[in-house]
Amino acid sequence: MSKFFVNGENISSDSITITGEDVVHIKKVLRLKSGDNIIVSDGLGIDYHVKIEKINSSTVDTKIISSCKNASEPPVDIVLFQGLPKSDKMDFIIQKGVELGVKKIVPVITERTVVKISKDNYKKKHQRWNRISMEAAKQCNRGIIPKVEYPINFKDAVDTLPNNGFKILPYEKEKSQGIKGILKEKSNTKDVFIFIGPEGGFCDKEIELALKNQFNIISLGPRILRTETAGIVVLSILMYELGDVGYV
Repeated sequence: MSKFFVNGENISSDSITITGEDVVHIKKVLRLKSGDNIIVSDGLGIDYHVKIEKINSSTVDTKIISSCKNASEPPVDIVLFQGLPKSDKMDFIIQKGVELGVKKIVPVITERTVVKISKDNYKKKHQRWNRISMEAAKQCNRGIIPKVEYPINFKDAVDTLPNNGFKILPYEKEKSQGIKGILKEKSNTKDVFIFIGPEGGFCDKEIELALKNQFNIISLGPRILRTETAGIVVLSILMYELGDVGYV
């Protein structure tokens, strides 16, 4: 069943109004009609099962049939700090990160970041990234739309973290400590922060700063993974160990 997100102001006690680009998608792409059922989310974790009552030129009027708490959100809040990669790799990382359960994605500029984004392109990139997040959230039935922030530098990213968060940073020079072992020590954590380096990884100074701030430096195995692969691997392992995926 098709899913859409709306602002809370579009939701009343017994009806929901859909506006914006979703109206065109409903009419021209999905070709839905009055009487068809869809799912609408408030973006805060509540899903509404609604019936389309009327399709207008700029709005779609629906009637609420039932509502429930979305069951797709993971048991922890995960923020992915992703070193800015080259090309369009960030699009892929955002899409898969949302599918795997991140709450927020923060692009990070590190010493070895190669890509340069002009101030004029920042807004366009930011809008594009958040659009990708929204579409991925619809596709995988998320209860929220994970936010993609504007890029910040590595030190500022580290400085934003709370002292009690669980901080993970994969590093190719780390050979002994894996993610599974440290997860057992942090089984009650509710906030997880994952830092992934860009092409070329993190420099020594960045690793030193991470260690000073109680990061868990981990190995992802004997092979060096691409930046667009590393975050997906960490998220997959994390979700499996937390019982969010792989258990029936």
